Amino acid sequence: MSYEMLLKATDGFSPTYLIGVGSFGSVYKGIFDQDGAIVAVKVLNLQHQGACKSFMSECKALRNIRHRNLVKVITSCSSIDFQGNDFKAIVYEFMANGSLEKWLHPAEESEEEQNKSQSLTILQRISIAIDVAYAVEYLHQHCQELVLHCDLKPSNILLDNDMTAHIGDFGLARFHLEVPHPNQSSSIGVKGTVGYAAPEYGLGNKVSTNGNVYSYGILLLEMVIRKKPTDAMFEGDLNLHSLSRMALPDRVMDIVDPMLINEEMAATGDRLRQALNNSREECLISMVRIGVACSVESLQDRMNISRVVHELQSVRKILFQATTGFNMQRRQ
Repeated sequence: MSYEMLLKATDGFSPTYLIGVGSFGSVYKGIFDQDGAIVAVKVLNLQHQGACKSFMSECKALRNIRHRNLVKVITSCSSIDFQGNDFKAIVYEFMANGSLEKWLHPAEESEEEQNKSQSLTILQRISIAIDVAYAVEYLHQHCQELVLHCDLKPSNILLDNDMTAHIGDFGLARFHLEVPHPNQSSSIGVKGTVGYAAPEYGLGNKVSTNGNVYSYGILLLEMVIRKKPTDAMFEGDLNLHSLSRMALPDRVMDIVDPMLINEEMAATGDRLRQALNNSREECLISMVRIGVACSVESLQDRMNISRVVHELQSVRKILFQATTGFNMQRRQ
């Protein structure tokens, strides 16, 4: 796909088409005149150190992997712009519901997006968490070569029309052959984003599947509590993990997202409704427990991602059955 085609599809990379800004570039909505197809176009900022390496890593990662919970790459562009400068872009399938970041933290967003956040139910959050866990399990265990994403966070989780979650932005991905020997320190330093990167990375340790699981655990806790790991409330020894660990099991409802409490309170009343509320509380406690188990400091003690998938599926089944039973009784 040519530079000229992408320029036209994004109205000259217009700010009105801008849908996100990442570590190494900006993402624009693109509309092609020929068939009206809508795409997302990530334009690399080649002045940023590491942008070219990020482009190559992402192309390599997404060329050989296919999964329903990974953002689909349509094509890439490596060309020259009209001023004679190098131009690199990656064209993705468009995700109509944007990033999980905007659903969880809409404070600076429009009123419409704030309303979206209010409709992100506990069942939707569990489903999103399972989608992401499925994708991580695939990258760790079912690719021809191990792929480490290295930057799991809400802004890299994208939601389609059906609210199915997809992991995007593989610009920091590492592959099996690039992972240092277990007895060697890594020279690549901290991988990922502050708050989500595993603590051992700050000590120069190698990137690993356990490091990805740590990031996933922080992401899961953030989805339930709706606090960023870099929130101003966290100082000293208090962080998202320790807050959650200390709340288990009896004080979890004191720290979860108030929107989930309101959702729970809306179903109070008779015994059946109370049973539904109990199921919701049980599910929230389980999600926090899993998030804590994934984000412990000792990397050897973190929960295996396949076990995460299994336990979250059980959590969703409990909630789904309780919700279905409540709705059936209410209609009778």
